[in-house]
Amino acid sequence: MKILDGGVTSPKGFLAAGLRAGIKPGKTNKDMAMILSEEPAAVAGTFTRNVVKAAPVLWGQKLVKDQETVRAVVINTGIANACTGEKGYDNTVRTAEMAASELGVLKEEVLVSSTGVIGQQLPMEAIEKGIRLLVPELRHDRQSSRDAAEAILTTDTKTKEAAVSVELSGTEVTVGGICKGSGMIHPNMGTMLGFITTDAAIEKTLLLELQRELIEDTFNMISVDGDTSTNDTVFVLANGMAGNTRITEKNEDYETFKKALLYVNRELAKKIAGDGEGCTKLFEVQVHHAPDKACAKTLSKAVVTSSLTKAAIYGKDANWGRILCAMGYSGAAFDPLKVDISFESKKGSLAIVKDGVATDYSEDAATEILSEDAVTAVIDIHSGEEAATAWGCDLTHEYVSINADYRS
Repeated sequence: MKILDGGVTSPKGFLAAGLRAGIKPGKTNKDMAMILSEEPAAVAGTFTRNVVKAAPVLWGQKLVKDQETVRAVVINTGIANACTGEKGYDNTVRTAEMAASELGVLKEEVLVSSTGVIGQQLPMEAIEKGIRLLVPELRHDRQSSRDAAEAILTTDTKTKEAAVSVELSGTEVTVGGICKGSGMIHPNMGTMLGFITTDAAIEKTLLLELQRELIEDTFNMISVDGDTSTNDTVFVLANGMAGNTRITEKNEDYETFKKALLYVNRELAKKIAGDGEGCTKLFEVQVHHAPDKACAKTLSKAVVTSSLTKAAIYGKDANWGRILCAMGYSGAAFDPLKVDISFESKKGSLAIVKDGVATDYSEDAATEILSEDAVTAVIDIHSGEEAATAWGCDLTHEYVSINADYRS
């Protein structure tokens, strides 16, 4: 596997653009993006499990169910088009129609995603203007992916891209992606959007099954604030332009492609967790030697979502009691007297709990380890062979400030 400096335009046949259409307040922020495949692309999608689903989510679910292939995605920021009734859904379809007309494709080949403030209708004049501006700007180059990645941001502080290439029976295929997410992140598929492209040839049913499997160990293992959004979506488009032998079964090529797709999903998910609203560090929680996968996932997510633990991580405080407490109320069964906990970062590793009680560790050494911008809690419950990893971030004063002023 070869890690690339790239994003959605890295695979063959994918173009992108991002620019300002005038949806967001201000004069400079990009707020619309488009991704286009030169050839029809098999489509897979995973969506929020929130009962309240935004109009573009409903449209996306319909296309993933009914369409074998799609050609494009249109994304707007600033307004989520959620809780907007029939008019909101009609505006989503209208967005697809306008893009289809400009691109010369069918509206059923155009996916739509939105993110931003809930409860407001889309400004369709700005949407139409944005589409007309985007189409001539579509490019295959590196900068175009960056522009699209920037245009889909809301409260994010940085763009999020990833790309990798692998060989399938001697043919190089590439997987690339962009995503956004900073607040309202607690996936049951959790506000976050992800767009992954690949030039691999693979049957839609296999692609959909694979992405739904991978989402469980990547995007569904991150949390910023415990809120599952109305708009969460990840699309995967595969146009087959690499020319590999089409993947129609779970063979060696399938397994190699799976590793590449897993890498992009995981890297994008981690970048969301590490850019949580107001955060200062990525917080990773690993649980090892659990009796089953479900137990490992439950424990890791309980710790990474604990407000008290997140606040301690912000304060560089090795308050391991909060970790054990979160594990204890998670609902997962484990023996507290078998638990080992250590903290790791670039500054090293430090065992702080052995067999459920504190070690004779140095608080100064713990503070130094917790001062890095990426910190890992490694938890061993000595009860089996399964493991899981969850990603989140620290909880800061700035998180409250951002969300108190979000609509201002």
